Amino acid sequence: MDDLFHSFSKLFAQLGLANDSASIASFIKKNAPLQPDIRLEDAPFWTPSQAALIKEKRQEDADWTQLIDQLSLALRAPVELTPG
Repeated sequence: MDDLFHSFSKLFAQLGLANDSASIASFIKKNAPLQPDIRLEDAPFWTPSQAALIKEKRQEDADWTQLIDQLSLALRAPVELTPG
């Protein structure tokens, strides 16, 4: 899970969010579960600029897409997260 938090750190920084492990775990815990029929970029907890960034990154770059998909999964299948 530490590697996943490290990867999410880059994405959270791009989104203008706190990107330390504890903040990421708190964000996921606070916003999960995301309903399966809602696309990640359409989730109600994003600002319009954050939603646009997620949509843009998903369309332009496979590396970002993988991180975005992992975040989407983490928000849909919540587990008790404790940062390393």
